[in-house]
Amino acid sequence: MRLAPIFALLSLVLSLAGCSLPSLEGRTDSQAVAADTTGQSRLGLAVQQLRSSGHDAALTGIYALADPREAFAARALLARAADQTLDVQYYIWRGDKTGQLLLRELLTAADRGVRVRLLLDDGGTAGLDAELAALDSHPLIEVRLFNPFVLRTGKYLGYLTHFPRTNRRMHNKSFTADNQATIIGGRNVGNEYFGATDGVLFSDLDVLAIGPAVPEVSNDFDCYWNSASAYPIALLVRPDADTTPDALRQQYQVLAASAASEDFARAVEMTPFIQQLLQAQLPLEWAPVHLVSDDPAKVLGTAAQEGLMLPQLLQRTGMPTQRLDLVSPYFVPTRSGTEALAQLQRSGVQVRVLTNALEATDVAVVHSGYAKYRKPLLQAGIELFEMRSNNPQPVELEDQFKLGSLGSSGTSLHAKTFAIDGQKAFVGSFNFDPRSAMLNTELGFVIDSPVLARQISDTFDTQVPLRAYRVGLDGQGQLQWQAQNNDGGVDTYTQEPYSSWWLRLLLRVLGWLPIEWLL
Repeated sequence: MRLAPIFALLSLVLSLAGCSLPSLEGRTDSQAVAADTTGQSRLGLAVQQLRSSGHDAALTGIYALADPREAFAARALLARAADQTLDVQYYIWRGDKTGQLLLRELLTAADRGVRVRLLLDDGGTAGLDAELAALDSHPLIEVRLFNPFVLRTGKYLGYLTHFPRTNRRMHNKSFTADNQATIIGGRNVGNEYFGATDGVLFSDLDVLAIGPAVPEVSNDFDCYWNSASAYPIALLVRPDADTTPDALRQQYQVLAASAASEDFARAVEMTPFIQQLLQAQLPLEWAPVHLVSDDPAKVLGTAAQEGLMLPQLLQRTGMPTQRLDLVSPYFVPTRSGTEALAQLQRSGVQVRVLTNALEATDVAVVHSGYAKYRKPLLQAGIELFEMRSNNPQPVELEDQFKLGSLGSSGTSLHAKTFAIDGQKAFVGSFNFDPRSAMLNTELGFVIDSPVLARQISDTFDTQVPLRAYRVGLDGQGQLQWQAQNNDGGVDTYTQEPYSSWWLRLLLRVLGWLPIEWLL
């Protein structure tokens, strides 16, 4: 009798393995509105005025969004400034306060006549099926789920039944209005990305762009929107009679008027960002900008090598000759990557890496894929820094491996950026790990800007020593972590700071397992 539950589970898994996604026959493809068509929109006129101030037409205007509240306000205000179209693409969209507030902005935009296309990876839409289906019923909103799960209840069983496909996700993030302005970078949509949580705040980076890079983002969005992995939500989710656009309008209005949303309402009101943009007064960095992204066929395992982002990235950046400053929250260099970085160091290139400390990471298993390469990297002369939590607490096993856990309270690094030779910078969704390189799709900008590149390098000189452990080797060749304390001194740790011995043991065991390709 004790075997009965096991056989029942096996029968369920086998039956689910036979389920398939619906046919896309009859799906209507669509394209972004051409930028010259929206040239007379509010954003279009502002962009024309900004570009008429003596800037080369081939240059893109860039504005960095590091502050989390400003990053939220920028998206909300960009939605309000749109006159014709909004194309929105995200890996994670949470149903929490900030997620709901931004869905409200999309619905409000559609109510005033803006066409909204919302493309979300189905791995990051937990609990939103009814809400997204209701939004999709609006005549000007279309919602598609990328690489969806067959099951809607208990959908993550799809990892068991269709793992080769569902293990690959769309990690891209973009928010584009009228094909005139776009926001891309590392942030998903959720409280932890916009500073609306008492738990982890992700320290992240986005950029707003206007100019010739924007149509590139729109064209890339079209490739994903019309790809074989983008499914209209109507094919997957049955409408809920109680969840309608009218019901959502009321729900969103109550949330927007609540005390819980006051800080974000104030952030939107106080951020001069969009008004400065519309009045052609936003201080922009003008530079050549190149979009690099994966072919959406990557999630099907059928993308050609030239369609992958990593070769494009290497072609656009070239090899460093003086300095590489790399920021990657999930850093799994692998044996070949470690050797490549070591070779750069041997050739005279200064290599500095900032990633998360164990106390700050939200994915401890990825940390296990990084930890085993620390000694070889340090022995090669590479400088390693690990982001500290603002409020470190002992990291326990059950906290780190709980599904959906965000780890210790404080700050977790989530920005993905690097600078080369003080000349070029990358900002986007790409992590320096096998998952970004081989499994997930990614998107980012290579920006030929000495100003932005120097800002990233200056961060390593000024801010990183204050907010991160410097990892090194002691006289016996053992790892040590050094942190500046409030008294101006240095605290030294000989074990992973704020971690238990059993978590350290488990991470070591995980590091021995053949799972690196998944990280």
